Amino acid sequence: MQRLMLTGPGEMRWEEHPEPQLTGPNQALVRPIAVATCDIDPAVLRGQFPLPGPYPFGHEGVAEVVAVGADVRTVAVGDRVVVPFQISCGTCRSCLRGRTGNCTSHPRLSTFGLGQLGGLDWGGLWADLVLIPHADAMLVPLPAGVDPAVVASASDNIPDGYRAVGPQLADNPGAEVLVIGGPAAPSIGLYAAGLAVALGAARVVYLDDSVERLDIARSLGAEAIEGARDTRVGRFPITVESAGGATALRAAIDATGYDGVATSVSVQLGEVPLPIFDMYTRCCTFHTGRAHARPAIPLVLDLVAEGRFDPSLVTTRTATWDEAVDALLETPIKLVVTR
Repeated sequence: MQRLMLTGPGEMRWEEHPEPQLTGPNQALVRPIAVATCDIDPAVLRGQFPLPGPYPFGHEGVAEVVAVGADVRTVAVGDRVVVPFQISCGTCRSCLRGRTGNCTSHPRLSTFGLGQLGGLDWGGLWADLVLIPHADAMLVPLPAGVDPAVVASASDNIPDGYRAVGPQLADNPGAEVLVIGGPAAPSIGLYAAGLAVALGAARVVYLDDSVERLDIARSLGAEAIEGARDTRVGRFPITVESAGGATALRAAIDATGYDGVATSVSVQLGEVPLPIFDMYTRCCTFHTGRAHARPAIPLVLDLVAEGRFDPSLVTTRTATWDEAVDALLETPIKLVVTR
């Protein structure tokens, strides 16, 4: 079979690799049919993120099941499924608590397609075949009528946007939401804005300095405001920082109201001082860290199937499998590749 390898900054190639085989009764083999870039991929391709190659590339995608082990019950050959980017067993204490990104049955941070960070043994999703170690625990069947290309990022980036607004709006229905958008996690910020609209936020403000991203935010139903990342636009019960850098992070925290929740979905590679006393006096909750994708995937798929949320509005480039390498090097906001 063929799989896509990241061999260095701006360097990718297809390579021949032995096909994976079922070795246990709980496993499945899947054939990716729609894959997407993650928000960190452009930085990786530019050599700006600490994930040097070589390693099998890609961790977001929808696949078709081609084989299942004897004990698999929730999916069958021919099903179309979302493949969570994190490896999770579904039975350990962390998985049972919904913390599937911290499954204790495997080495910490085990994921598809993230090189040494996620473990090289899992391979990547930009491949002809992928072995799923825990089919029943991991794979999520695609609802009828949902185009795989529309939800190719449901493995990671869409659930990442959901975790920044979904639980918060469940706790505070109809609250106002601020998203500070930017280049670090551009699609996650846009997904968060669109999901907040879909979940009934009274007002969703999307602040950014990119005309392209602002236009996408408007198409998702958000109130798009052009401005610098520290522009003051009020206080909000729910804030999301997806721009990256200390300025945007501090601005999101400063914009969080009393008893509010600020979530950073970008990856901060440097130390950032926080206004702890101000946060203390406002009872501000600050959350950062990796999303636990698997529990959120059915929730976002339901919103798509119901017509309440359209993640395809965030996709800025589509390509065929043969065009994948050239399209990747263009580093669009969100690339989806299909076959």
